[in-house]
Formats: sequence, C-alpha cells, structure tokens
Amino acid sequence: MVSSHDNDLVFQSYGRCCRREQFFEDFYNIFLDKSDAVRSMFANTNMGEQRRLLRAGITWLLMFARGAPGSKLRHLGETHNRTGYDIHPTLYGLWLEALMEAVQRNDPSYSQELDLRWRNVLRPGIEVIQSGY
Repeated sequence: MVSSHDNDLVFQSYGRCCRREQFFEDFYNIFLDKSDAVRSMFANTNMGEQRRLLRAGITWLLMFARGAPGSKLRHLGETHNRTGYDIHPTLYGLWLEALMEAVQRNDPSYSQELDLRWRNVLRPGIEVIQSGY
C-alpha cells in the first residue's frame, strides 16, 4: 500500500516537472532512445499531441494512486493491448525508466528516495494498464 505521504511527494514532484514544458520533450527524447521498437511505434506520431496525452496519462496514474477509480487506466490497457496499439507489457519498464530520467532532469528536488517513491506510486496503475494486454 502506498502512503498518502508518498503520493503527496510524487504529486508535488510532478507539479515541479510540469512547470517545464521541456519535461515532456525530455521524456520522449529519452524514451525514443531506449529501443528501436519504441522509435518505430512513434514514427508517424504527432508528438505535440503525444506530449498532451502523456501529461494526461501520468495524471491518471497519480490519481489512481490517490484512490480514483481505475476506469481510465483500464481503458488505456484496452487501447494499448495486442488488438490495439500492441504495446507489449515489457515496454512499460522502458517507459518508467525514461520517465524517471526526465524527472531527474526536470525536478530540482529529485533524489534517489524520491525516485523510489515515484516508482512505488506508479506501479499499481502501470500494472492495471499491463493487465489489459
């Protein structure tokens, strides 16, 4: 169970990251460098729209951790499953690594402890999305 203190710290960290539009650009630059498979998935993507979707997706993950229903995340799981965008569950590990590297670059209060809190807060929501595969 994730503590409300951890949720608060991660929510505040995300707020600091969102103050910099570079955060979302950094994320995709890092994520696309993680693998050829990731790069090919985004070859014909409107990246401005994709950054907007990323902002919403992270918000949904954080809200789920705070007790919101998982309907948005289950929907993401359905659209990203093998009959949708076919995002294999293993790619979420790369997604999380890229996210944490972007947080490290953009949150002046980043620490290894905060990194672990982010991972713990996001894990249950990511598992909901992966379970839709």
